[in-house]
Amino acid sequence: MTDILKGIAASDGVAVAKAYLLVQPDLTFSKVDVEDVEHEISRLQGALAKATEELQVIRNKAAENLGEEEAQVFDAHLMVLSDPELIGAIEGNIKDNKVNAESGLKEVTDMFIGMFEAMEDNPYMQERAADIKDVTKRVLSHLLGVKLPNPSLINEEVVVVAHDLTPSDTAQLDRRYVKAFVTDIGGRTSHSAIMARSLEIPAVVGTKEITAKAAEGDIIAVNGIEGDVFVHPTEEQIADTKRQGQEFADLKAEWDKLKDAPSVTKDGKHFELVANIGTPKDLEGVRNNGGEGIGLYRTEFLYMDSPDFPTEEAQFEAYKAVLEGMSGKPVVVRTMDIGGDKELPYLPLPEEMNPFLGYRAIRVCLDQDAMFRTQLRALLRSSVYGSLRIMFPMIATLQEFREAKAMLEEEKAKLVKEGVKVADDIQVGIMIEIPAAAVLADQFAKEVDFFSVGTNDLIQYTMAADRMNERVSYLYQPYNPSILRLLKHVIDSAHKEGKWAGMCGEMAGDQIAVPLLVGLGLDEFSMSATSILKTRSLMKRLDSEKMAELSQKALYECTTADEVVALVKEYTK
Repeated sequence: MTDILKGIAASDGVAVAKAYLLVQPDLTFSKVDVEDVEHEISRLQGALAKATEELQVIRNKAAENLGEEEAQVFDAHLMVLSDPELIGAIEGNIKDNKVNAESGLKEVTDMFIGMFEAMEDNPYMQERAADIKDVTKRVLSHLLGVKLPNPSLINEEVVVVAHDLTPSDTAQLDRRYVKAFVTDIGGRTSHSAIMARSLEIPAVVGTKEITAKAAEGDIIAVNGIEGDVFVHPTEEQIADTKRQGQEFADLKAEWDKLKDAPSVTKDGKHFELVANIGTPKDLEGVRNNGGEGIGLYRTEFLYMDSPDFPTEEAQFEAYKAVLEGMSGKPVVVRTMDIGGDKELPYLPLPEEMNPFLGYRAIRVCLDQDAMFRTQLRALLRSSVYGSLRIMFPMIATLQEFREAKAMLEEEKAKLVKEGVKVADDIQVGIMIEIPAAAVLADQFAKEVDFFSVGTNDLIQYTMAADRMNERVSYLYQPYNPSILRLLKHVIDSAHKEGKWAGMCGEMAGDQIAVPLLVGLGLDEFSMSATSILKTRSLMKRLDSEKMAELSQKALYECTTADEVVALVKEYTK
């Protein structure tokens, strides 16, 4: 019997394939007294051998896909698996206490983990604790006969099913094999949804119960255009899903004709349509979709894909590759935005009640300035290879901006003194994602070179509603007149000082929002590369003067988001 689930259409496209459950298995067990300790030691040795074999495959795959440096984290795991002191202690525990292998393993590894974690002044030993935790989980899975999911090992066509996907999970997905993904939670602005659009993987999120309804190997039909998911679909449902996929492909073929066309409205007004990227690998998608530049390069993925802080040289090479790859077109690089739901194993952040409102992004960078200065130096060195624009995230006050810019100027002076060439036309701007900065935009505009509005956060902070919380998701309202009024103030403030205003939140590629943003005079629209041609097609049908009239009515005559949506549909039909 077919289970039909409705979720949020997060990334366009359709797929029909077997389910791959990216769900952490139950690794609980009972402590059992045993007589045959040799049998338990034999079970332990078998699990260790299987874990070693598995880790070697993962390590080789990581080296192939991410590079040798990134793969080295698995060398540490392999060393743990062959550590005679650790293995000897586990075997001794099984023999001396006559317990099952699971209990013998866990008691000893917990002791080592606790010991290493207590060494707060020794980051190396704390990292070993994390390695032992990971390895213990893997060995335990083999002892219990359950499978640990690993997205990097997928080698056949699948639909990934998960409660949620972390940014690092999504970054491991191989487009050749992962045909779509479906999650229990999330929205269009969750990181997994944004990554899916970058990778051009169809996705449906927020189904609430996909992990409960789908089992490993079940056939699933995913419609990322409508937000429908069919578990055990009928032949008719498969045919209908594929038909909609074909219709979408035909539409995409029409959009593809606009790849080299200018981004202009019906009455000839030009806007800049640029792309959000996470790594240099995303450039191909930007070029294939006619991007006029990069409006947001999320540099935190450089840090998340590395076993330790990326060196100045590694960062320089990444930034240089993007600047050269865009052949002189503008590239806005956002400095590291770690914190919230983006964690680094080698940068322990404090446990916080609300990490999204806590120690993250520019707050971490200004506090840990050695790390920040390394990034700034790499950026400055890369500036001569293209048109670089630097953007600071999560700015709340002018003091933060001034402090960050002062560090940038100091590092620039040092490089020039060392004889290193640095471009003299680097624009420096900020993300407007905190309401305090949006309200004070008229003052910020006197000191910055540009604004880029991060609507994903600006909306949730303005509405005091966590965009990942299903119970208050109805308050995530991009079209609410209060949000539109904030945007107007930001755009007008920039223009008054002769600066440009862009947007790098998901709202920039939203087909209901685009007519409003055209009317408000937004200069630059930055979005997932896959949304560019669709947006260019829409712009060609819009009259900018008529859209200005639309936005005025939306701001001052509408009182709810629903009224704004109805008005947009009336103006654009």
